[in-house]
Parts: sequence; C-alpha cells; structure tokens
Amino acid sequence: MPIETLIDEFIAEHKADLDNLPGYSAKEFSSDQDVRWCPGCGDYTILKQVQNAMPDLGYAKKDIVFISGIGCSSRFPYYMDTFGMHSIHGRAPAIATGLKVSRPDLSVWIITGDGDSLSIGANHFVQLLRRNVNVNLLLFNNEIYGLTKGQYSPTTPVGAKFKSTPYGSIDHPFNPLALSLGADGSFVARAMDRDPKHLKEMILRSHQHQGASMLEIYQNCIVFNDGAFELFTDKKSRPTEAIYLEQGQPLIFGKEKDRGIRLDGLQPEIVELGDDFSKDDLWIHDEKDHTKAHLLSRFFEHPPKGQSVTFPRPFGVLYAADRPRYDEDVVNQVEYAKANHGEADLDALLEGPETWVVK
Repeated sequence: MPIETLIDEFIAEHKADLDNLPGYSAKEFSSDQDVRWCPGCGDYTILKQVQNAMPDLGYAKKDIVFISGIGCSSRFPYYMDTFGMHSIHGRAPAIATGLKVSRPDLSVWIITGDGDSLSIGANHFVQLLRRNVNVNLLLFNNEIYGLTKGQYSPTTPVGAKFKSTPYGSIDHPFNPLALSLGADGSFVARAMDRDPKHLKEMILRSHQHQGASMLEIYQNCIVFNDGAFELFTDKKSRPTEAIYLEQGQPLIFGKEKDRGIRLDGLQPEIVELGDDFSKDDLWIHDEKDHTKAHLLSRFFEHPPKGQSVTFPRPFGVLYAADRPRYDEDVVNQVEYAKANHGEADLDALLEGPETWVVK
C-alpha cells in the first residue's frame, strides 16, 4: 500500500484527536525558572531549539516528559514547561525505560552529557540502545566535566590538558556514535549547538524515529573547554571540516562543493571533483546501511591512506532502521499473558508452586 494512502488513513482515523490538540508556541514550552548556565554556554542554543521543536511534535504538553541525570545539561527539565525529572547520575535511561513501558502514550526525552552517560551511566546507555526503547536521547558532548569544574571526561581527546590531566590525558576516548552503533542503536545522528537550523531538524528526526534515537550534540563549554569544536562550528572552516549527510545524496563538501568522498571497496577516499571524478563516482548516503554508518562514525579517527588531511566530520543521520521496540513488546506480551492465563495473582506468584515443611 502506498505511504500516501497509509498517511491519509491515519489522519482520517485520528482526525478528532488531531483537531483537539492545542496549538502551542515555542514560548509556551519555556518554564518560569531562571536559566542557570554560564553566559555563552552552548546549552542555551540547544534549549531554544528543543523548545522550537516541541510545537511540531503533535503532543499535548502534559504528555511530554524530560528526564535527566547529573551535570550541567541535566538542569534541562527545570527549564521546560512540561513534566520532567532531574534523576540520579547515569540512571536517566533506566528511569525513562520504566516510564515508557508503563506509559507508552508519552513522548519521553532523555537529556544527558558525555560524563553522565558514558562514564557512570555507560551500561544504562548501551542497554537502552540494545533494547530499542522508544525514547529520544540527546547527548550533550562538550568533552569535559563542566559541573565539577573542568576534569577530563570519557570523550576528552588524548593529550588534552585539564585540571585532572596536567601532563595531557592518556585515556583513549569513547566515540559516542561508534559506541551507539556497536550497541545496535536503531537511530544514530550528530548535530552541533552553533548550527541551530540543522539542530532543530535533527531533533525532529529523532522524534519521528520509532525506537531509541541517539542524537549527539557538540556543545561548547565556554569556561572549561572553549573552542573544542571550533573547526566545525566556525563558518570559515566548517565547509572543509564538516560534511552534512542527506539521504540518497552524494557525500560532497568544500567551500566550492568541489570535493567528495568515494569508496574503493570499503576504503573511503577524498577526491577532487573535476576531470577525473564527478558526482556519479561518489559515495551515496544510505541511512539503512549499517556497515557504511560504521565507516562514517570513524571518519575523524582514520585519515585517508596516503593523505595528510583528515576526513570531514559527518553531521546528520548516520543510521536509521526499523526493528522491534522493547516497550511495545512488553505491552504485547502482558496482553498475551492476560488473554491466555487471566489476571495475575501476586500472592500466588510470591508463594510459588512448591512448599517445604521444616521439622
């Protein structure tokens, strides 16, 4: 059946519900709390774009929930005029999973940072993606512990000097996108705080995905790690250092859109567009290709063989695929058990089928 027909049928079936939804403005998602981030922090832009995106979700405010862990980013629920919870360090995915399973009708958002989710919360992070719970995770990555005043984090590059690494970090950092793909995440994407238009587009794409969406957002910490992503955020260097992924489009970048990426087998290489290579020779982006998504996630770690320049950093959706959702399967399994075995008896369950007599 054509997708247009399915959409028309859905609209007709839910027309009454859609007509009764309130028409919100972005301002109506701003709470009455004073925003307490450092002046110039990238979190302000992310907050603004999330608030801008909320009216487009088609949810009433009472059905939207933001859950955070611990860190600068985790103050986020206070600033959204929705339901929310400022939870405990690294455990937001576990709490969000419980909420989504018990209330599958809600739009659930997880706000976390690179320290919160990739250090103490790393296990909860990968379990959420492995299970494919239908929630949206926004990972604010500033490559530093900002709330505790500038220690290195799980995404800090090797050699970076901070308060806890005066001679340079010797820890090999996590690559959040590669980690997410390795955990079988069904939606993996990247955006940046200083490209607000693209950021909003990625927030909406995250919401549209049915399953666990993981959106990494490069976020500048102006106090402790200022300029960490300047190559990608500065308008002068961005065209040559960043590449925007579009489904079905060739991988092209450069100030004059004169450079591209082609595949020699599974080996990517940068080529100049002109006499030797055209757009027809380039790698065409396919969000459903898991192998190529892994290659994209590793671009900044492996420069092209024989070339001194590194690959441009990819922004956009690397991977998006449909697979069973944990929360939906739990609900279906419970309904199946009720239909075939009746309502559960908690006392009988606790007593069990076996008893012993102790003399």
